[in-house]
Amino acid sequence: MGGVSINVNKSDVLVIGSGLGGLYCALNLSSKYNVTILTKTSRDKNNSCLAQGGVAASFHKAAHYKDTISAGVNYNKEEAVKVLVEDSLENINKLIDYGTNFEKDELGNFKLTREGGHSKNNILYFKDSTGKEIISSLIKEVDIRKNITIIEGVFAIDILNNDNGIVGILAINQRGEREVYLTKAIVLATGGIGQVYENTTNSSYATGDGIAMAFRAGAEIKDMEFVQFHPTAFYKDTIGQKFLISEAVRGEGGILKNANGDNFMKNYSTMGDLAPRDIVSQSIFKEMLRTNSSFVYLDISHKSSRFVEDRFPMIYETCLQEGYDITKDMIPVAPAEHYLMGGIKTDTEGRTNIYGLYACGECACTGVHGANRLASNSLLECIVYGNRVSKSIDKYIGERNFIDSNKLNDYKLLLEFKECRAWDAEEIQTEIKRVMSMNVSVVRSYMGLEDAYKRLLDLEGKINKQKEYTSSIKHIETINMFTVAILITKAALDRKRSLGAHYLVG
Repeated sequence: MGGVSINVNKSDVLVIGSGLGGLYCALNLSSKYNVTILTKTSRDKNNSCLAQGGVAASFHKAAHYKDTISAGVNYNKEEAVKVLVEDSLENINKLIDYGTNFEKDELGNFKLTREGGHSKNNILYFKDSTGKEIISSLIKEVDIRKNITIIEGVFAIDILNNDNGIVGILAINQRGEREVYLTKAIVLATGGIGQVYENTTNSSYATGDGIAMAFRAGAEIKDMEFVQFHPTAFYKDTIGQKFLISEAVRGEGGILKNANGDNFMKNYSTMGDLAPRDIVSQSIFKEMLRTNSSFVYLDISHKSSRFVEDRFPMIYETCLQEGYDITKDMIPVAPAEHYLMGGIKTDTEGRTNIYGLYACGECACTGVHGANRLASNSLLECIVYGNRVSKSIDKYIGERNFIDSNKLNDYKLLLEFKECRAWDAEEIQTEIKRVMSMNVSVVRSYMGLEDAYKRLLDLEGKINKQKEYTSSIKHIETINMFTVAILITKAALDRKRSLGAHYLVG
């Protein structure tokens, strides 16, 4: 291969990402297949672990369907929503079988809570760390499966594919060595894009890698303009990852108040504090502007101290460390980037337009969420569609064979790393975040979007746009962030009217 030494590995199914979508998909694949899960960090460093509120459970199917469509502003793909609702309890029961705990009352019945956009209490939860509880139980299950291997510290760079579909991926390991993973099926479960913005509830690893990889490989990307900003991230006058104050706080009676102490949500929606996230975030933005403040307050101090401490132990302790006793004090909050409704276009089996390439979880666009995601549908989508991906692969994989390793010479341009022109990845990342936060945020204008697009294109002169890479993951993540930022901004420019999370003014 042109004198380049590359380690070649083989696996029947390759899952990129160790969050809920990836783990659940791997667990539901037939045990006769060798499955490798690659994660660029460690197995427990993912957005799924950060999920606090809970998982929508469809105990009230008609209401759940209607609420999902309503929150999505009727832009949802109806077939995808029907699948989500109908397959919900089957997969919830699997989580329980894998050892996941959900809160129960003294009689052993599940406790159900409510969050924004829901008309009924329909959400299972575990304290205020539901995601961490689920991931912990799934990792234990993965570890006892002889056919599943998790490899940490491997960064997937690009998908190798030809006219017959996927072949494998190019990656870098922790030692900076290039590797190829040959496979019969690839599942992208790489999570979100939060690091494209200055303030996000996402982990520092959420750089949109899967979407950028899929785009470069020729996969269809859809609805990138719909970026959800969570209304209640803990406010600090610094840029970076924000601590999420769960929507369940409002579900349990928390009240949003402006800088003057007024409950303002009743002025914006008949659902008040439990309106869908796009409406709440946009309303908070307006109130901050009207009162000349950088944040609003979330108040749950009217509930008993014991209830608050028992129901939200992590939020209570974290806020206490920041100087706020939430049993007595109001919590300063402001919107922060939280979730992408768009992504890699898939059908209801998680298939993309590239043969053998699947996607599930936040990086995928199934059409379930429409223009705005209903609270607690993210974890549910991961398990419902992670399971459907596994069933589809089980049917498909028998038709596939590994490519002959000798044919990897056909991918010489991808496999030979060349020195990039010198450019400052940190500087470019900072500029991407600044541009997106200023012009492609909660509230947008056409003029601002045009300016953002121009400024992003100006960065191309500093970025090597050839498929040539150094062994610097930071450089590759920057290229991925740039790609995602361009996709979001271009999609926002193309949508001329407000819809859901895409809110235009002026």
